[in-house]
Amino acid sequence: MRHGKKFNHLGRKTAHRKAMLANMACSLIEHKRINTTVAKAKALRQFVEPLITKSKDDTTHNRRIVFSYLRDKYAVTELFKEISVKVADRPGGYLRIIKLGNRQGDNAPMAMIELVDYNEIYNPNGNKKKKSTRRGRSKKVETTAVVEETSTTSEDQVSGE
Repeated sequence: MRHGKKFNHLGRKTAHRKAMLANMACSLIEHKRINTTVAKAKALRQFVEPLITKSKDDTTHNRRIVFSYLRDKYAVTELFKEISVKVADRPGGYLRIIKLGNRQGDNAPMAMIELVDYNEIYNPNGNKKKKSTRRGRSKKVETTAVVEETSTTSEDQVSGE
């Protein structure tokens, strides 16, 4: 029976599990992507996404709450200064889990977990603003250039005759 089992215990006691998830979260924040097993990646997503949501509102209270989970002031600083700015307009879903296949030694299913906004392959124009197009203006310039060229060629032909 799974009464009251709301999350994966990952075969560890509470203190070990919390320390492991805190360390993995700090590594994820620092490197923007890490490789781990699928079960740990799913547990890490549940652990980190609420912290990223809290980091959007930079208050002392939220910083202290996040620090109580991560226990690393450099990771907290990185989260509140860089990551929260990049995910400010995203309403959730900050992490992506990509399955990589099985591990060589024990055949465990492996996955890469990454921050969505930091992947340039899947999100090529994530941090670039769209350029404003000025099509009407460019057409006028091209048509005048074409008119000038035709007028000069017709004058050359007239003088050549």
